[in-house]
Amino acid sequence: MQPEESETAKPDPRPRSRRRLRSAQDTRARRQRILIWGLSIGLCVLLVNALIGENGYLATLRSERENAIAMAALARIRLENRQLQQAAQRLKSDPKAVEEAARRELGMIRPGETVVVVRDAAPPAPPPVK
Repeated sequence: MQPEESETAKPDPRPRSRRRLRSAQDTRARRQRILIWGLSIGLCVLLVNALIGENGYLATLRSERENAIAMAALARIRLENRQLQQAAQRLKSDPKAVEEAARRELGMIRPGETVVVVRDAAPPAPPPVK
């Protein structure tokens, strides 16, 4: 018996290369596709960062909203400050204003006056539920 060819054939020591040779035009087109995909991904990352990043559009809107709230609070405080300065000036210069403040806030009275305190009657308790 003779050994068959397949049994006696030794495998090629070099692995078969599946790489096919490409033309220069194919290589250029592949490089262009890779470049376009890379730039597209980079652009998407930049757009997302511009929208929701630390200094993005949404952060800018949030900052503007916080700034508007702070400006409104500042305007209220300035108005209150102006009113308090006017009240202080009135108390410094007008004796009637001092007397009014003493009566209202401290409950002071003049000699010979009688204080009458009127309290609201307590509302009646609701009847028990049966």
